[in-house]
Amino acid sequence: MTDKKFRKWNLIGALVAFVVSAVVYLCTIEPSASFWDCGEFIASSYKLEVGHPPGNPTFQLFARLFTFFGEGEGAAVAVNAMSALCSALTIFFLYLTIVWFAGRLVRRCDDGEYTEGQAIAIIGSGLVGALVYCFSDTFWFSAVEGEVYAMSSLFTAMVFWAMTRWYDVAKEPHANRWIVLIAFLMGLSIGVHLLNLLAIPALVFMFYYCQREDQPFKFWELVKIFAVGVAILALILFRRQRHTLTSSSSIPLAFRTTVAQPSLFWPCWPPVSGASSPLLRVRKCSGILRCSALPASS
Repeated sequence: MTDKKFRKWNLIGALVAFVVSAVVYLCTIEPSASFWDCGEFIASSYKLEVGHPPGNPTFQLFARLFTFFGEGEGAAVAVNAMSALCSALTIFFLYLTIVWFAGRLVRRCDDGEYTEGQAIAIIGSGLVGALVYCFSDTFWFSAVEGEVYAMSSLFTAMVFWAMTRWYDVAKEPHANRWIVLIAFLMGLSIGVHLLNLLAIPALVFMFYYCQREDQPFKFWELVKIFAVGVAILALILFRRQRHTLTSSSSIPLAFRTTVAQPSLFWPCWPPVSGASSPLLRVRKCSGILRCSALPASS
């Protein structure tokens, strides 16, 4: 089987996995909010409010786009449908990843191509693995409700698939664009759930394997590679992420103290004596921040 024909049937298999999972999930979505965090996520997305810590702004922004197609209870169905589509796309990328691994386990013929039997085995492995995960209890449970786990799984699947794409073109020019994409997707995924960061040790293993494909690794070399992955994960979790949030919170404070303007985060801000421009007083009335202009002090 030629590479072109294999890629064609591989794409067909990926679409079959996506369509089957999408139909199943969309037919079994919750009609409203499930009785746990889903109600909060749906309401906070619909009104673009702040959810419970540590927050999920990326999820809320995407969910808000879906709520444009529904009002009231329809908003809940729209967010549930978003989770179903995210889960179906997860199955799509999972299929591609399984096919990539299976293709590396099967030895090609002398002409560099797969036989029809090998191609059927590889594509069949991808379909079986992806659909088994599709119908697994835990994943199906999260796929039909307005929770963050469906979108988080999608980001994780996309990140790992992007790493396989980098692996195939690592020696070519501009291959690191896939690494940039991975970093971007991980940054977005932090605004959904921190689950995606757990893929970092696996990505580190793939990076080192690509550097030395022809030679096996010794046990202690594998331990060192794993330690590098855990160190990167710990650095992001306990240092960089916390430092980024701290730096972000200092921006409005610095703006307020240097420009001498009121902060919207305070219920009321007194006028500054001698100010030449009107100041704003922020009042909290019935849970809503209202602003009124104050005349400049003489």
